Amino acid sequence: MLCQLKKPNDPRLLVGIETADDAGVYQINETTALIQTLDFFTPIVDNPYMFGQIAAANSLSDVYAMGGKPLTAMNIVAFPIGCLPAEVLGDILRGGQDKVIEAGAVIVGGHTIDDTEPKYGLSVTGSVHPDRIWKNIGAKPGDILILTKAIGTGVLATAARAEMFHEGNLASMRSMATLNRTAAEVATKYTIHACTDITGFGLLGHIYEMASGSSVDIEVHSAAIPLLTDAAEAAAMGLVPGGAYTNREHLTTVTMNPSVPVHIQDLCFDPQTSGGLLFSVPPNIAMALLEDLQSAGALQAGIIGKVTQEGRGEIYVY
Repeated sequence: MLCQLKKPNDPRLLVGIETADDAGVYQINETTALIQTLDFFTPIVDNPYMFGQIAAANSLSDVYAMGGKPLTAMNIVAFPIGCLPAEVLGDILRGGQDKVIEAGAVIVGGHTIDDTEPKYGLSVTGSVHPDRIWKNIGAKPGDILILTKAIGTGVLATAARAEMFHEGNLASMRSMATLNRTAAEVATKYTIHACTDITGFGLLGHIYEMASGSSVDIEVHSAAIPLLTDAAEAAAMGLVPGGAYTNREHLTTVTMNPSVPVHIQDLCFDPQTSGGLLFSVPPNIAMALLEDLQSAGALQAGIIGKVTQEGRGEIYVY
């Protein structure tokens, strides 16, 4: 659909829609560029306050994925005011506000509509130096891939609807509500060739965007991928969301080694909410960055693969 629209032609637009990047970046002057992004979705947890936190963390993540700092946010709200108590909306907004404050940003307003199903998210503006923007392209042969959060939120959300795996669901909610702020701040001390955050297209979907946009091929070590508590068991039981199958169907450049268990394959395609950052970094700094991430609190961060060669976005999972 976007192909039908005229592409912006403004030299100050440093990052647009060309590479499906996480946010747009617009240069103000020699030292400042604005990052603009928005995201919102329907509830994925029953607790309104936690839903607000998760939705806000997810929206803020795109600014961190560009190497920036969130400045302001605006609420995006759809709510069935005649069907649900106003207190529910208050809890959602409070959760979002608390997470924005934690990010060091400020909510400056928003827009609300009456709708049959609740939806919440943020439009976020951040800042970054024009010479220090992270993009989801730029990965180079030899680079090491580091993932900062465990995956499995889609599978565990499916399990929650079946009222299964309570411990895993708590771990999933904590992960989704955790800002990518610390990971981004640690990584700004290092050379980052490419970065993205892991959301609805799943781990392999976002790796594909990085690989194809960078014209490289990537190898993923499935046993090294950090998994949320109970995610593997839930996937093995077939508690896999429909989005995972859609992601698998669309990713035609992925080759799975037959030794990779089917449930681990499913988790590689599992659509994530408020997932971690994925860094492509030079091999000589990978271990130092990983150690710094873990020391700063990203305990599940791990090296999950490498860029093997120049190519056309082929991904091999073994």
